[in-house]
Amino acid sequence: MKLPVTFQDLIDEANQLDLYKKLIFQLNKDFLYANIDLDFDEDILPERLKLLLHEIVYKLIQEKFAEYLNLLYIIDVPEETIKSLDGSDTLILAEQVSFLILKREWQKVWFKNKYSK
Repeated sequence: MKLPVTFQDLIDEANQLDLYKKLIFQLNKDFLYANIDLDFDEDILPERLKLLLHEIVYKLIQEKFAEYLNLLYIIDVPEETIKSLDGSDTLILAEQVSFLILKREWQKVWFKNKYSK
């Protein structure tokens, strides 16, 4: 599996494989496990998804750091990758972490789809 490099690559691949709704379902499931009150509509537009996820991650970093760390743990975003990011600008950091979350969720959905047949 080759991981997408950009948000648009990820969305294009998810749509091409007809897995976008499963990606949303996986996001909702992991946010629920992390006790974060967020439920994306399965028909959410990709740009809206990106914006909302970025906003939520930013708020978690700023206001609820323990919940933010718990979310990363539940989603299984690699710790080394998070540590390698430049945290000097929280807004940019939140955007980068949002994409890492989407990439990791995409991996889960892709592998489930590929190997559950």
